[in-house]
Amino acid sequence: MAKIRKTASIENGLMEVVQILSEEEIQAAIGKGASYVRKCSDPQQQQEIDHNDSFKLDKACIAKGKAPPLLTSHEYMIAHELENINTDGSKDLSQILVRSTILHGKLTELIHNAQHPKSDKGIEISVLEKKDIFEAIKDLEDKILKIKLTIDNKK
Repeated sequence: MAKIRKTASIENGLMEVVQILSEEEIQAAIGKGASYVRKCSDPQQQQEIDHNDSFKLDKACIAKGKAPPLLTSHEYMIAHELENINTDGSKDLSQILVRSTILHGKLTELIHNAQHPKSDKGIEISVLEKKDIFEAIKDLEDKILKIKLTIDNKK
């Protein structure tokens, strides 16, 4: 029977790693097999994955063109803890979705303007434009994380 894992937990991140990387890629990254990673992903077992191993697994996922699942899990857990401390009352999903739409629009506009022939470097994106785009991406990622937290916390 499949074991249920929390959406963005370390256990779920490890299962994503197993789906992304082959046995050989896992072995090359950490010197251990996929069965070790699956064992560490068991939510009923104590976590034993070494931090350096989790970094190496994420690095291997990035090299394969995939998002780093363990980093995402860590970000989620930290954001969740911050959410428990933060009492600003902004847990209304509709408001969060509106804000994420605004941030998406800002990102789209920045990219469009950066590629405009009359921008700093024409159709090539300048260093300053890249900085602004990456900040907009980070803001949108933070908002998506907040959406996940809000949905996860809904009873």
